[in-house]
Amino acid sequence: MSSKLAFLAICVAVAPGFAHAACSRANLTRCLDSACAVNISTNPAARCQYCGTANAGTPANTDIKSVSVGGSTKFVLSDKDLKSAPSDPGQRYVWATRQCIQRVNGCSADDVSDTYDKLIEQSCTAAGISSQLATLTAQIGKTKSETACNGEISVCVQSDAHCHTDFSACTDDAEFTRIFSLCATETAGCDEYTTTIHAELSANRNIMISGKSAILENVVKSYQNARQDALNTMHGICDNNAGRESCIAMMCAQRMPNKCATSANGKESDEKATAEKICKFYDTACATLK
Repeated sequence: MSSKLAFLAICVAVAPGFAHAACSRANLTRCLDSACAVNISTNPAARCQYCGTANAGTPANTDIKSVSVGGSTKFVLSDKDLKSAPSDPGQRYVWATRQCIQRVNGCSADDVSDTYDKLIEQSCTAAGISSQLATLTAQIGKTKSETACNGEISVCVQSDAHCHTDFSACTDDAEFTRIFSLCATETAGCDEYTTTIHAELSANRNIMISGKSAILENVVKSYQNARQDALNTMHGICDNNAGRESCIAMMCAQRMPNKCATSANGKESDEKATAEKICKFYDTACATLK
């Protein structure tokens, strides 16, 4: 899961009259599946691709904003609902969570995490990719690190809808304070860091208003470094076929009844050959880096 998804969070208000209702995990799963499990019967990696991580590859059906699954029920998101669903997997999962806990009485973000994270993990395993569940749970309201909170709140404050990157829409102190309070309230799990983050953002704002460009340059540099780090990680996976071999070992250990054991006459087992075929996607992915 991309680390950039760390700035995503959910702030959902549930009507008081429904607070006592028990959560139906079955209906909750049906609702989430309508956004995250498109064509799951023919594509086991669907949940991972739609609502897990972009590293799982692009789903076979790329028009994901207009596709739903399941029958016509009040718990299933309609084609019309899905037209506003984000394409990014992490954002789509957050969006689906917000939609479904409004539809299924008594359910919370924790119910989504407990019910659906393991299904995404299984789907990501089918795609041969680790789902990084720590990141997924952070998206739906768990306590985050100070770095993650700083990123979330800063992105919110400096968005085009609020202060802008250069704080040009928040030159007034009262407006800046209002926007910061709004973003801090919408960002779950960050209460203990808000004072420090406010001080840092306020200092950055003062520099921007004074005509300094250092902060903007640092932001650009941070994204460049993040991209380079991601590229270095991919090279590490591809060097000496490390990623493919790790995938084969995992498949043999977890998915093959005989653990890909070599026959008595030294002949490689059919299980090993099957594992190698499943993990061959690493060869294709790594070929693009050469």
